[in-house]
Amino acid sequence: MAQYREGATLVELASVFGVNRRTVATHLARREVTIRRGRFDPSRIHEAADLYLSGLTLVEVGMKVGAGPQAVRQALASHGVVIRPDGGRRSRITASSSAAG
Repeated sequence: MAQYREGATLVELASVFGVNRRTVATHLARREVTIRRGRFDPSRIHEAADLYLSGLTLVEVGMKVGAGPQAVRQALASHGVVIRPDGGRRSRITASSSAAG
């Protein structure tokens, strides 16, 4: 709880404790801690876009930039990045095809 109040994100705490970010949110809510929403550092948009376009999922990008996957999705979409269905990994076939061509 103290780490969250000091600025750690749900994603960061979930990684530390090896649980889903929603589990962290549930525990915080039970302790009446207000959950921060949509925190995404706009100065990291280019890093996030590069990571996502390299094939990482929205969750993986969020873990690297310290934001939730929905915040990452919104930031990327608002900057013109096309979001893959379900925000998932780029197909290996697509990735190898584009590398070959």
